[in-house]
Amino acid sequence: MSFIEYSDLIQDGDVAIVHLGHNSVTAVKVQHGAQTQTRFGVIRHSTDLISQRYGSKVTCSKGGWVHVLHPTPELWTVTLPHRTQILYTTDIAMVTMMLELKPGSVVCESGTGSGSLSHAILRTIAPTGHLHTVEFHQQRAEKVVEEFKEHRVDHLVTVRNQDVCKDGFGVTGVADAVFLDIPSPWEAVGHAKAAMKKHGGRLCSFSPCIEQVQRTCQALTERGLEEVRTLEVLLRVHNVRPVTLQLPDFGPDSDSSSSSSQAAEEAPPSAAANPASLKIKTTTLPREMPGHTGYLTFATKPRT
Repeated sequence: MSFIEYSDLIQDGDVAIVHLGHNSVTAVKVQHGAQTQTRFGVIRHSTDLISQRYGSKVTCSKGGWVHVLHPTPELWTVTLPHRTQILYTTDIAMVTMMLELKPGSVVCESGTGSGSLSHAILRTIAPTGHLHTVEFHQQRAEKVVEEFKEHRVDHLVTVRNQDVCKDGFGVTGVADAVFLDIPSPWEAVGHAKAAMKKHGGRLCSFSPCIEQVQRTCQALTERGLEEVRTLEVLLRVHNVRPVTLQLPDFGPDSDSSSSSSQAAEEAPPSAAANPASLKIKTTTLPREMPGHTGYLTFATKPRT
């Protein structure tokens, strides 16, 4: 199992995603002899998971069933253990596109946090790219190193435990793109520019507060970066459902008044009480929707 390569069979040591139902998924470390408790009963790893195909329907001890899925960055985002606030798929998709990431790209990131964005970047830049990620907190840095090894992507990433605002990314002139998710990104703009290649690159800063955005944009402009732009991504889901519309009764046509009156006399009483209707499918907005997550500020380092 790897987050960047698909495997057919579940093996001992894999991280599998157990799909319990709509919006109910959990990550499980597959181990010989281990068990996982669910509301549908027990999943026995040795007999129910190991050597089974990913995507299989597994029957639990109480008779209920679950699906066991291959891990992806999107599924990891909704199941990972939260050590920090994380980026979700809506913002991650925008970051990946606007930074123009592709296989072979070299990316610098700070801070690593829980690794949600890191896994998406690694899948995008594999198999020949590399991620240099910096985490200020020592325990979080050590934990994410363990996860990268467990997910078999450690050959694509270098984790550094240091202060990016003071010490930078540990590399110079190698990055195609830089991502900043720190409290004071304006203090790291100089290091971000130095980490980029001479022929230019893209930078993104994620900040929840507009005051952070203002200072970051000012620092980007002062450092000579161009095309500074700030976006906010709001996801609005439309629910599709059937509705019945009552058709209005405009009365009989003047040309066929006699025939319509005769038809009305012959029609049963229920027909007059139930006017014609039309059943169609339409979309409705949810009563509640996710609001503001953060601002994404993008900039371009010009070719030098």
